[in-house]
Amino acid sequence: MKLFEELRQDLAVPPAGARAPYYFRYLGYMQDPAAPITTARGNALFSLFTKTTPHVHPHELITGYDYSLWCEADEATLQYADAIDRQYGYRTFGTNADHFTPNYEHTFAVGVPGLLEEIRVSLEKHRDDPEKTETLLAMQRSMQGFFQMIRNYMDCAKSHKGEAGYDDHKLDFIVKNCEVLLTGAPQTFAQALQLLWFCHTAFWMEDRSAMAFGRMDQYLYPFYVKDTQAGILTKEQATELLENVFIKLTGRDTVNICIGGMDMQQKCQVNELSYCIIDAVRNCNVPGPNLSARMTPDAPDEFWDACLKSIGTGLGYPALMNDTVNIPALLDYGYAKEDVYNYSMVGCIENFMSGKQPPWTDGRFDTPRFLDYVFNNGVSEFNHSFGLALGDVSEIKTMQEFMERFEKQLAHGADMYVAATNNTTNSANPKQYKQPFLSCFCYDCIGRGQDINDGGAIYPSVHGAVLMGVGTTSDSLAAIEKVVFIDKEATLTELRDALNANFEGYEELQKKLLAAPKYGNNNDFVDKYAVWFLDYLSALFRPQRTRDGGYFYVAMAANVANVYAGLVINATPDGRKAGEPLSDAASPTYGRDTGGATVTINSVTKPDYTKAACGTVVNQKFSPSMFEDGKREKLIALFKTYFKKGGQEVQINATSREVLKDAMDHPEKYQNLVVRVSGFSAFYVTLDRCVQQDILERTQQS
Repeated sequence: MKLFEELRQDLAVPPAGARAPYYFRYLGYMQDPAAPITTARGNALFSLFTKTTPHVHPHELITGYDYSLWCEADEATLQYADAIDRQYGYRTFGTNADHFTPNYEHTFAVGVPGLLEEIRVSLEKHRDDPEKTETLLAMQRSMQGFFQMIRNYMDCAKSHKGEAGYDDHKLDFIVKNCEVLLTGAPQTFAQALQLLWFCHTAFWMEDRSAMAFGRMDQYLYPFYVKDTQAGILTKEQATELLENVFIKLTGRDTVNICIGGMDMQQKCQVNELSYCIIDAVRNCNVPGPNLSARMTPDAPDEFWDACLKSIGTGLGYPALMNDTVNIPALLDYGYAKEDVYNYSMVGCIENFMSGKQPPWTDGRFDTPRFLDYVFNNGVSEFNHSFGLALGDVSEIKTMQEFMERFEKQLAHGADMYVAATNNTTNSANPKQYKQPFLSCFCYDCIGRGQDINDGGAIYPSVHGAVLMGVGTTSDSLAAIEKVVFIDKEATLTELRDALNANFEGYEELQKKLLAAPKYGNNNDFVDKYAVWFLDYLSALFRPQRTRDGGYFYVAMAANVANVYAGLVINATPDGRKAGEPLSDAASPTYGRDTGGATVTINSVTKPDYTKAACGTVVNQKFSPSMFEDGKREKLIALFKTYFKKGGQEVQINATSREVLKDAMDHPEKYQNLVVRVSGFSAFYVTLDRCVQQDILERTQQS
């Protein structure tokens, strides 16, 4: 049995008690209840990292896990601790708490002692500024706690020596790595990986999610080269160490790992470690390590093939990202060239300036919802929401007039969206909700003596407006143009009545709408609306600013929100009934792209994705046989063409419809079946039935 399989079994049995990070923070808050809020947060983090009990498992080489948060305090104490912790408050995803790529490259260069020394130097520099001094002291306190946490793990490993079930050689390996991390920067691949995992464990302990690993194959590569040349590490051993980390992400978190990509000379940076990471993710075969591959025009076919082999297992990793689209998109926002070329992804697919901007936020912009406002003079009876009152739909005489009203509704909706987003992020006062530990991993918070959300990062925050339903919207507009204005088979008033009746009594009209051209078939009549969709909406959000002066990016993604958005959106003119899912992400509506993969690609590459700096998701499903030896070359050629034509991203399911259907009927037989959902992978049988059905209905190419 492989070591990671044994470790999986170790982790399957959590300790007794309850997971209670709030209890350990409470102990820190109570150390000095009268302390200023930033000092109190530093005390809470010191307690969180030092008063928890480490667990070193028998089969691990890279230690650390948040089982340290389990405690056996009585229920009354836990409730009281939780109440006190809530009084102090904390940030959430909507207020820039997580979805962040730490500056691991710098962290490995200086180590924890080096970060503490940088804080000391900055304290001296800002000694006459009380607020910066308080902020830096809280950073120092949290980092001292983290330092002690590493020592506690080392002592725990020592305590297990000679104990039944433990291997002293593994324990000595852990102890030696911890000893080095307590004295300076990591010197070996294993030590750097151990420090990365300690950092991630600490973020988990803080209750942060989607904390990305960034470009692992780049910042760990110097350690890999040094160790392999010295004869103390092989490719197989490096893969095993990576497996030891990735298995701990099983189904728990969407941790984006970025591999590949080009340097500033446009040269592909794929290396031997890139392949180790692919192998480790494929071997573990679990959702959690959300692998993303930055593809370049000169990426070797060997790399493409390794990616497709992993995808073909059904895992769906890695997602394939196009550097020739993402880099120009990010450069257009004025970031330094060296930072753009070092971009990574957080969460699902969101492009991010690694270690140099505050945590990510995003939200859903349900574009098809605004059609309801056009037809019903600004009022949706279906979901009881409101747009602009622009007049009765019967007043509209041309498609151009319809588009003008639709665009006004969308512009108003974008303004409302921005206001709501900024009201949410502003609800967390930067002076009140500082994040001392996280700030240590963002340039240049330590040097500036400022919090990550209060001017410490060199770039301001960005927010992703996730544009929903390009397929639904494009198909709807094409159907209106064809059925109402060209063929004159219905009036807009009749169409409004049909939509509000959910097509009951209007079945013939619904058939005509469904027969209109559909996005995904390389038909300019409908594809022009997909081009308009991204052009117009990106232009709406481009002038908007976040609370600290950053940008509103746009994305074309969904995760599973297309299913839940559809539940609250009225019937649409493409023939979709009320409550049914919207089209997914940047993909055509499932089942309507009937011309094959090449035709679909010709459609979905028509929009200009350099206007989507956040990123896009195009889901494709291929029969498993396409990933067999001798056939993957065709897929490589297909996706190279897709990227050459301007595609931004593609992610692929390779599980047959028959298997998915059987898993829905007999989930007990498929407990370990992993599928690509949208921006992440998951165990299929754990998904909501409606999400399973949405994946099942995706067009399967062959």
